[in-house]
Amino acid sequence: MIKKGFLKQQLAKRELTIGSWLNFGYPPVAEVMAAAGFTWLVIDMEHSAVTIDQAQCLMQVIKGSGVVPLVRVGENNAYLIKQALDAGAHGVIVPMINSRAEAERAVQAVKYPPEGTRGVGLARAQGYGFEFEEYKKWLKNESVVIAQIEHIQAIDNLTEILTVPGIDGSIIGPYDLSGSLGFPGEFEKKSVKEALQRYETVCQELKKPLGIHSVAPDPEQAKQYIKKGYTFLAVGVDMLYLGQKCRDVLKGINK
Repeated sequence: MIKKGFLKQQLAKRELTIGSWLNFGYPPVAEVMAAAGFTWLVIDMEHSAVTIDQAQCLMQVIKGSGVVPLVRVGENNAYLIKQALDAGAHGVIVPMINSRAEAERAVQAVKYPPEGTRGVGLARAQGYGFEFEEYKKWLKNESVVIAQIEHIQAIDNLTEILTVPGIDGSIIGPYDLSGSLGFPGEFEKKSVKEALQRYETVCQELKKPLGIHSVAPDPEQAKQYIKKGYTFLAVGVDMLYLGQKCRDVLKGINK
């Protein structure tokens, strides 16, 4: 049975939620991270080798642990969004949203008619056919759509994007944003800093949650984002948690 969501309400209130990122398609990894206490976990299907059947298994583990399962889909594609939601995602992060029309298309791909255009099927999300009516109500009121802001065009159109009905929040992509300005990864460039500041200013003016993935598993860096007002905060990613701990232990042994 689908439980009433809470992440959507937390986003609307701009309450701090801390999640993390999964690039490995192995349920035990998801189980370990879900047990750590994150509010939500994102299964990355844009920059990983995770397949849809692996993602469904991860969602079963994540939801079973009382954590919200989200999926970053590979692109703003109705089929990919529908597939992730039918498998049990409670929401999607949609990359490269650069205009109001693209944001509207993402929302429409999530929602059933009349709010959207998503095709109706019976899969895991709908209780394998036994919970469709309950799922329909849940989808309308509780599903989450996050726009990924990662291009200067998105910054230029940010107000239009964030005010689309059904867009619950956004998450900035600093690397691709800096790349769109011709300076990939060069965050000290004036144009990059101004674009990032514009993202923060517009979100705060519109009373929309600030979102970011603090990729390094570094609590101090995460605290800096919180001080700046970020409330939809992903910290670390499975492969870096594993790799960093290995390196820290070996460094300690070899001192």
